[in-house]
Amino acid sequence: MSNKPIGYIIGGGLKEGFRIRLTVPADQVQEGSFVVSDSGRFRYYGLVTDLRLGSTDPRFADEKSDRLQPTIQQALLGKTLFTTLDMYPTLLLDRGPELGSEARETWETQVERGLENPGPKPVKTVPAHHAPVRQAGEADVAEIFGKEGFTAGHTIEQGYPVRLDLERFVQRSSGIFGATGTGKSFLTRMVLAGLMCENVAAALVFDMHNEYAFDDTDTDRQVRVRGLKSIFGQRVQVAALGKGATVGTHTPDFTLELPLSDFRTADITLLSSALNLTDTAAVTLNALVRAYTEGDWFAQFMKLVPGAVETDLETGKTTPAPNSVAYWARRNNVHDSAAEALHRKLKLIYDKPYVVETPASDAVRAIVDKLENGRHVILSFGGFESDLDYLLVSNILTRRIREHWVRKTEQYKSLSEQPAPRPLLIAVEEAHKLLNPQMSGQTAFGTIAREMRKYFVTLLVVDQRPSGIDDEVMSQLGTRITGWLGDEDDIRAVLTGLAGREQLRGMLARLQEKEEVLLLGWGVKMPIPVRSRRYDERFYADMKNCSSDRKGFTTVSENYGMEDANDDLF
Repeated sequence: MSNKPIGYIIGGGLKEGFRIRLTVPADQVQEGSFVVSDSGRFRYYGLVTDLRLGSTDPRFADEKSDRLQPTIQQALLGKTLFTTLDMYPTLLLDRGPELGSEARETWETQVERGLENPGPKPVKTVPAHHAPVRQAGEADVAEIFGKEGFTAGHTIEQGYPVRLDLERFVQRSSGIFGATGTGKSFLTRMVLAGLMCENVAAALVFDMHNEYAFDDTDTDRQVRVRGLKSIFGQRVQVAALGKGATVGTHTPDFTLELPLSDFRTADITLLSSALNLTDTAAVTLNALVRAYTEGDWFAQFMKLVPGAVETDLETGKTTPAPNSVAYWARRNNVHDSAAEALHRKLKLIYDKPYVVETPASDAVRAIVDKLENGRHVILSFGGFESDLDYLLVSNILTRRIREHWVRKTEQYKSLSEQPAPRPLLIAVEEAHKLLNPQMSGQTAFGTIAREMRKYFVTLLVVDQRPSGIDDEVMSQLGTRITGWLGDEDDIRAVLTGLAGREQLRGMLARLQEKEEVLLLGWGVKMPIPVRSRRYDERFYADMKNCSSDRKGFTTVSENYGMEDANDDLF
């Protein structure tokens, strides 16, 4: 059926798309269908973005035809009353001159030498009038999305597999979006499982709601679902916050404690909203660094006692004690009340069980070692689910890991015998809390999204409100996987920086709330709506049977920082 024409081209252009008159009943074609048109030596690939009812004479459309004989009604529906569809052209394949001709031999030689690019490549011309259009077949889908690799879903109408190029996926930051209840967590698990299966990058997952590591229950289907730890065993290491911490009823592989020496004043400034800091806090923090050192200020400041005073026995006059906050403030030209207010608020961090002066071991170093040696790490926050915990831990940990990868990359670039760092993908939930316009320029995550691709580090941001993420960060996301979004601002944000966003807007708005997602960007050659895979026993079996070698690392390392010929598509 896919080889039979569904219509023919009657008009259009590169900007507005091609207009096609259907020759089959309209209910056989849906918005988002993958369609193909062959015209001369070129094959055009595109998506159906709209269907319209038309007529050669408005009178026949306005008046009901039930009073006419059935044969006449059918004749009207086929000729006078008809349906057109809009095709958004995405890619073009040059099939070359006619087989057996001299031009064909010359062309094939040029292709073999790399002097000709048959594609698929961006569309820069138009097909002829009346060129036939058909629905894409399995071979067409495989031509564009590959015959091997990670299957992200299947075409909505025909059910052909659509594969995500994970090697390209990890070369740029990416995003998974969808309204609450659309299955973002399961979609994220599947993508992370694919990365772990094909081993194209190390994965560090900030698991705010303890959803990814261990088995859980799908509340919609009331079935037990597997965690990544259950699927991949020791290849996935689970960390928890604080000595003796657990993840639900499970014992983690190791625990994480943050030493006071890891805190920078910039880390505290980022928590201004969570800690309700005033403008004077920045002045006090700067004075602390001047008085102590960058790595010692927090511990020394918290040793001071707020409100401690000494009383002169003769006069009865009280003055701040040498170990008091006020005494330090006066010696450093800081207002007493401002210093004591900051001390009270920093006590909220200082009293966290996972914040210690001297940890038993350097857990951050342990995480780096695991990531560099073929393991993936999921940091579960356990009972620490406040914004303060998430912002504090994720930013400090990411900053240290980012610094390590930058150092390793610089060594690799300057020393020829030094191996390239292992590509690292950092997955963050509730991304709008870390990458909103106020914070994206200050957090380690904002730096990674904008600058770290050349250092082999990328982000996977997961969020239900993409409109809350800074536009500059959104424009840097190479691949976007999005489920249904009900808010117009969120739809606009997901399509930021993409060509053809007007054509894709309606398609995204009309996705089903469950299982249907739109793939677009760097990891797929063309945008396409798909029915996502089920996170079920068949998926678990596929992941367990996957190869565990370091497949793809050489390719990924060579391509990092390089541009692709199809960049202008998306």
